[in-house]
Order: sequence, then structure tokens, then C-alpha cells
Amino acid sequence: MWKFLGSINKNLIIAIPVTMVFGFIYGMFFPAAFLKNLIIPFTFLMVYPMMVTLKIKKVFEGGDLKAQILTQLINFGIVPFVAFGLGLLFFKDSPYMALGLLLAGLVPTSGMTISWTGFAKGNIEAAVKMTVIGLTLGSVATPFYVKYLMGANLDVDILLVMKQIAVIVFVPMIAGYYTRQGLIKKFGVNGFQQGIAPRFPSMSTIGVIGIVFIAIALKAKSIISAPELLVYILIPLSIIYIFNFILSTIIGRSLLPRGDAIALVYGSVMRNLSIALAIAINAFGPEGSSAALVVAIAYIIQVQSAAWYVKLTDRLFGPAIISPDKIKEEAVKPEKSIALKAAGPKIETTSPEINKILYATDLSETARFAVNYACSIGDKYNAKVTVLHVVSDILEEFSSEAGIDLAGHVEEKRRRAFNEKSIQAAKTAIHKRIQETSASILKDLPACPLSQSDICVEVGNPVDRIISVAEKGDYDLVVMGAHGHGKLEGVMIGSISSGVIRKCSRPVLVVRLPD
Repeated sequence: MWKFLGSINKNLIIAIPVTMVFGFIYGMFFPAAFLKNLIIPFTFLMVYPMMVTLKIKKVFEGGDLKAQILTQLINFGIVPFVAFGLGLLFFKDSPYMALGLLLAGLVPTSGMTISWTGFAKGNIEAAVKMTVIGLTLGSVATPFYVKYLMGANLDVDILLVMKQIAVIVFVPMIAGYYTRQGLIKKFGVNGFQQGIAPRFPSMSTIGVIGIVFIAIALKAKSIISAPELLVYILIPLSIIYIFNFILSTIIGRSLLPRGDAIALVYGSVMRNLSIALAIAINAFGPEGSSAALVVAIAYIIQVQSAAWYVKLTDRLFGPAIISPDKIKEEAVKPEKSIALKAAGPKIETTSPEINKILYATDLSETARFAVNYACSIGDKYNAKVTVLHVVSDILEEFSSEAGIDLAGHVEEKRRRAFNEKSIQAAKTAIHKRIQETSASILKDLPACPLSQSDICVEVGNPVDRIISVAEKGDYDLVVMGAHGHGKLEGVMIGSISSGVIRKCSRPVLVVRLPD
């Protein structure tokens, strides 16, 4: 089922028109009035899953303030007024269709903003912030825009609209936030991101399909009486999207670096049509179905235009210098490498992808400090963090101290039994340490990437075992503390740390205790 829903979600350009056809056929031959009772359930199913996957904390990260300000100026200072003007021009005698045009240009931004920004190799973190900020501001501002722009033509109950937005947006947002936190607490950040989160957009698709079906079914008889209406709706919608793409592209190219510029384009063009559809059909009674029809048709233009714009981004903004490809294998292919032009020999490099982190700990105070770096990087990159501890082989230690080979005279089964107690003690200590660390880190990182299920305890030489696990497990980064004993370099870095640095083919981050 999830695979089927995921396929629908990836092919909305086909799914939406097909749903509209089925809704039209149903509305023509069957009673549709009772479908209004399904609007609230489908609305919640449409909005709530988006909120579960929304990273609200991204709003408080800095670094792209200029892009955020420009995006919201376009979203609330330009596009809604263009949509309002086109509504007056094209739907002078159909105020609820003009309302639909306004809503289609008013509520930014959708989860697709993040997806399409990623496809175009833009700044995904900036897109996440644009989505959260735009959604919040749009939900607060929409009643006032509707009231003061459409109030002369419509009987707008601003309190009713605000109440509907609270039910449609803020209740699901709060429920989604706590659902996210609960699932992360239960499954860990990696379990949530890899196993749970990908299913939520598919759930949202059910709601979108349901609302589109209802909106078209309710308007089927009106459409059949004036079939040219659909073409007439497409004209102003096309003008809005073309204008928006051109405006945001010019501003992005002129004022922002490539990644932020692409995020700005999708952060302003991609409207949250799901919420616009829900507002139209929930807040304005039977007449709202006319507004919903306009919003439903906007889906077709929005998805298609976003897909085509991805193909143009390299021409418009130049090729990506740092490629945020989601698939690591793609990132390391030779053809994905970038030639750096500089004096001297040509250097080939690829952008680093950090999907898996190996945190090696000896349960020391230095390792306890290093875990903060592992968790912070894991949170930043949505990377899986595996905890590794290496315990010494007891028989090998005894052999070394006694000067005789005790290990060679004991069969493998009994040798493992000797070490089992040490392994269990280490696992118990690590579980306790992770619980303590998670409790403290959760204050700063709500999605702590440490998990009780991602613990590995090995027996043997620490340097050899850390390198073996890092390379066989295909980890992107090894994080460990510095330990000072042994040779001079051991005093400087730590004998185990320096050994791993010298021999490991993976990047290694060694963390010192602060002075």
C-alpha cells in the first residue's frame, strides 16, 4: 500500500487530473451533497502528515536571513496583490472564483518547496525555514487579506476564517510536532527518518486526492453547463505562475548565491494549495466549492511548472559547485566530481555526504565530551549515529602480561565465553551512558540521533577494530575523543586516536577536552 501511495505522491501531475475526471463523473451521475461530511476528515488527513515531518526548529538557525526576507516580501507583498488584480479582471462577476485565485497566490509554502529545492540542488535548510515561516505567517495573515481585499465582494466572517485556519493549520501543527517527538523518542531519529517519516507524505496524498475529488464532484453540474470555464480558469493561474517564476528568478540571480536563489524561487512559487483548498471548502460554505475548483486546477500548473524549472536551474543559475545529492553513491561517482581550477595540478573533489557516523567511545570523560559533536553533526545532516566500544581480549591481555601464549591454547568457543562478561558489562555501561547523554542533549537537540539499538561492542585491538567497523560499515565519519598516553604523538593526540587517523581511510574527527 505504501509503495502505491508513494507512487501517487510522485506523480501528482497525473493523479490530480485523473481524480478530477472521476470526481466529475461521480458528480454528474450520483448525489454529491453528502460528500461535504467528509471534508473535515480529509482535510486533517491532508495537513497533519505534513506537520509531522516539518522541522520547526530550523526556523531558529541563521545564515540565510536575506533570502528569508526577500522570499516573504514576494509571498506577502507582491504575489497576493497580483492574484487579486487578476481575479478582478477575469472573475469580476464570480467573486468566489476570484477568492480561489487569491487563495492560490496567498498561502505559502508547501512541503514540495523542500523537495523541489533538493531536486534543483538548492539550499534545502533555507527551504525548510521558508516553509515553516511562510506557513505560519500565511495562516495568520490570510483572514486579513481575504477580509480587506475581498470584503467588498464577499460576506467574509473574519473570525470564522481564523477559526477554520486554527483547526486546519495550528491544531495539526501542534499534533504533528508532538507526534514527531513521540516517534523519535520511541524509534530514534534514524528509525523515524528512515522508516516512519517517508510514509507521511503518502498519507497526506490521500487527503489531497479526497479533497480534489469532493471539490470537483460538488461543481460537476456547473462545469458541464459551462465547459469553457476550465480553460478560462487556467489563463489567470498561468499568468500568476509565470510572473512568479520570472520575478523570483530575477531577484534570486541578482541578490543571492545559487543555493539560496533556488530556495527563494521554490519558496515563493510553490503555494500550499492543500491548505488553500481546505480554507476554500471549509470556511465559505457551498459557495466555497467555486474557489476550491480554482485551487484544484492550480495543482496541475504548479506541479508541472516546478518539474520543468528543475531542468532549467543550471542554465539560469549555473551548475552546482557543491552537490547535495541524496544518494551517496551518486555523490562519489567520478562523473560527479568537480574540477577545481587553481595554480598547480588539477584537483578532483566531491561534496561530502554524511549519512552514517561511527562514534567510538572508551567511556572516558573525553569520549563523553566527544559525543556532543557526534550528535550535533548527526542532527545537522540527519545522519545515523552508531556507538562503538572495543573491549580488550582478556586472554590476550593475560598472555601479554605473563609472557606466554595462553590465547593460542584455548578453543574459540571458550575464548568467547571468557570475553562475554566484559562485553555484557560494556553494553550495560553504554546503554546507561546513552540514556544520560540523550537526556542532556535533548535540551538542545529535540531529535537526538543516539539510539539504544545502534550499539556495537567489539573485542580486540581498539585501533584495528575501529578501522574495520568504519570501513566495512561504510561510515562517512568517525568521531572519537583524544586520549593522552603512550608515545609523544600519543601525548599530543592519543595513541588509539592517532592510530586510527594514520590507518583509517575514512575521515576522522578527534575531539579534545577543553582546557
